[in-house]
Amino acid sequence: MAAITINRVGNDTKGLYVAQVEGFDEVGELTFSRASPTLVIVDHTGVPDSLRGRGVGAALAERVVADARAEGFRIVPLCPFFKAQAQRHPDWADVVD
Repeated sequence: MAAITINRVGNDTKGLYVAQVEGFDEVGELTFSRASPTLVIVDHTGVPDSLRGRGVGAALAERVVADARAEGFRIVPLCPFFKAQAQRHPDWADVVD
């Protein structure tokens, strides 16, 4: 499976995780809004058809969870994909509302 590199960009209120898959020009994205210093709302995950089935969406979700644990914020999952991932991962309950 090709390597997935994820970068976070944004400011104090809004942001974006961008997933680049080795060998592909298109990227996957996960967008969020920061409601407070300790609360982030994940509102959209998008993966182009060319990257589907490669674990890009899951990798984006896992990265947000890892950042939440490292930086001490909680996640409100408004995005249907992220919400479904959180339901499959009860071990995320420490950071997902």
